[in-house]
Amino acid sequence: MEKIKNIGEEAIYDARVLGKGRFVVLGLQHLFAMFGATVLVPLLTGLSISTTLLFAGLGTLLFHFLSKNKVPAFLGSSFAFLAGYMSIAPNKEPELLLYACFGVACAGLMYLVLAFLFQAFGASRVMRYFPPVVTGPIIIAIGLNLSKSAVENCSTNWGLALLAICVVIFCNIFGKGMVKIIPILLGVLISYSFAAVLGFVPFDSINEAPIFGFPIDYHRTVFSLFTEGKLDPALLLSSSLTIIPISFATMMEHIGDISAISSTVGINYLEDPGLHRTLLGDGLATTLASLFGAPANTTYGENTGVLSLTKVYDPRVIRLAACIAVLLSFCPKFSAVIEAMPQAIIGGISLVLYGMISAVGVRNVVETKVDFSKSRNIIVAAMILVLSIGINYSSEGALHFQLFGIQIAFSGIATGSLVGILLNAILPDKDYEFAENKPNDTGVDLQISQGKSLLFEIATKYGDKEKKE
Repeated sequence: MEKIKNIGEEAIYDARVLGKGRFVVLGLQHLFAMFGATVLVPLLTGLSISTTLLFAGLGTLLFHFLSKNKVPAFLGSSFAFLAGYMSIAPNKEPELLLYACFGVACAGLMYLVLAFLFQAFGASRVMRYFPPVVTGPIIIAIGLNLSKSAVENCSTNWGLALLAICVVIFCNIFGKGMVKIIPILLGVLISYSFAAVLGFVPFDSINEAPIFGFPIDYHRTVFSLFTEGKLDPALLLSSSLTIIPISFATMMEHIGDISAISSTVGINYLEDPGLHRTLLGDGLATTLASLFGAPANTTYGENTGVLSLTKVYDPRVIRLAACIAVLLSFCPKFSAVIEAMPQAIIGGISLVLYGMISAVGVRNVVETKVDFSKSRNIIVAAMILVLSIGINYSSEGALHFQLFGIQIAFSGIATGSLVGILLNAILPDKDYEFAENKPNDTGVDLQISQGKSLLFEIATKYGDKEKKE
């Protein structure tokens, strides 16, 4: 009983000591923490909300299984891939979304490649190709490329949009406890309620929706492309080449999230179960979700905030939240309530979120002290930003070229990412260098000037431990 009194003050690694009632409440709390952001992605892209909830739950359970049930992480919808969805299906066209989902599924497989490289060569040898001077500008460009759609949605009703924006900002800056953890959800609830009172919510679609239904529509899965005779090989290849490079940024995000969870819980999850296992779980969850028409998955910072708030670190609580998400996915009426949300509210919430995506990229560059007095760093960042944004807003919207007789469209994000990675690899005067192994040395000695990046510290400290596993 002493642990129950000290909840929020004393770390609890087995939530069963709290009793079944509190255990369920904690699970619901994690569900609410991820809920606002997770359902916003299908609203923005046109994907199914029911399918999204189903594979957020199933993806989380798969991640826990592959990471030995040790890491208290929840997998929700990834915002990083929004630019990819909107490049392929700018108007939420159902037939085009299938190709975008195929591209995201391929991007998920990149996690498996990185996991293999981490285990085979050690993280430090792989991470040198993804320093902050590359990943930071990529993240900045992703947010800026999405800004147009947010403003267009807001313009349908700026009053509702501003209300949603103000609620999110107020809760995030001045909120305490759970209010600060779920500002997106509160922004949606308050502005939605206001819109309903004013008559902006179409209740007919909500009333017509059944209470129970299967969350997967075969015609909205990637498999239907190959079985219903509507496959466009050129578009399939273009979608893959457009979206796969986004995974370079999301994989770095994953490493940062696992680091944050390790720091919060006080357990080194980068060593046990290891980054190769967590990457494997995240990647497979993303591929599985995408094949069935759900958004890409990613480990959620919102749920890490809940861990920090409650100090209840039991992964069983996360798995309970995942199971509840799966149950909700079988209720079409619940999804109809979300789909009836006015576009202006979606625009207001996304305006904040897209800006925060870019701000995270800026913070990544600032906190790791990228030295922009060096011309090579300026060139790398400049090429990523100009190509990513310029190509996206050009008249063509992409680079078009022929590959083996197939017309390929290469998006701005894809072009900027690949050019940035290549320039960083070949230009001299890098911010880091690899020394030769010394006697009794535990691994590659990675030295970084102008401040150490968290990602590089992880690579240096744990890379060869993963290799030995």
